[in-house]
Amino acid sequence: MGILDGKRILVTGVITDASIAFSVARLAQEQGAQVVLTGYGRLSLVERIAKRLPSPPPVVELDVQNTEHLDTLADRVREHVDGLDGVVHSIGFAPQTALGGNFLNTTWEDVATALHVSTYSYKALAVACLPLMKQGGAVVGLDFDASKAWPVYDWMGVAKAGLESCNRYLARDLGRQGIRVNLVAAGPLRTMAAKSIPGFKEFEDSWPEKAPLGWDLADPLPTAKACVALLSDWFPATTGEIVHVDGGVHAIGA
Repeated sequence: MGILDGKRILVTGVITDASIAFSVARLAQEQGAQVVLTGYGRLSLVERIAKRLPSPPPVVELDVQNTEHLDTLADRVREHVDGLDGVVHSIGFAPQTALGGNFLNTTWEDVATALHVSTYSYKALAVACLPLMKQGGAVVGLDFDASKAWPVYDWMGVAKAGLESCNRYLARDLGRQGIRVNLVAAGPLRTMAAKSIPGFKEFEDSWPEKAPLGWDLADPLPTAKACVALLSDWFPATTGEIVHVDGGVHAIGA
């Protein structure tokens, strides 16, 4: 018997089996959940990756910048499950011009894209799923500590700061409906998204040395475990929180 027995969980952001979201989906299934995935762009690719999970889940198309996709999401998810107990937001994107040390030169258009996809979509996804969460539940988002200015992270760092603020406001407004809203701030992991960040090697070189507990850039399981724990009933009075899963780097000075 797992901690998610009988729960229905929507997981976004599975791109490859190295995605944090893939590990969350796998662990959620192992803990008894029924999982539905969303995919963006090449759905056939997500469907192929989904077959590597213990029980291949259905895949629903979702572009978080597409209003029609959001407006119809609940109905399309309802074709596979009769409701949701949890939602995982693992969505983030910034154009290359918004990363890699180009902070002062990034155009508003590219900043707007980063904020729309990486910040506003957290609220948009939660609201789109509300019709499926009549009995309450949990929304969990993936974060990267936005309390500092990191090398090369630039406007994605600003977008994550917005995500952390959005998390608090969602917790305020959804609590009355019995919905908990929390973030997991993971340390750097070698995902496809991370590889697209110019200068990501700076994190790879320094993070394991700084982390009191050490840090394995190739192991998303600790992050997945935190997400699954927050999706479970083991945190019934926790909302608006940011759980750091980074080996302890966030707590250490120079």
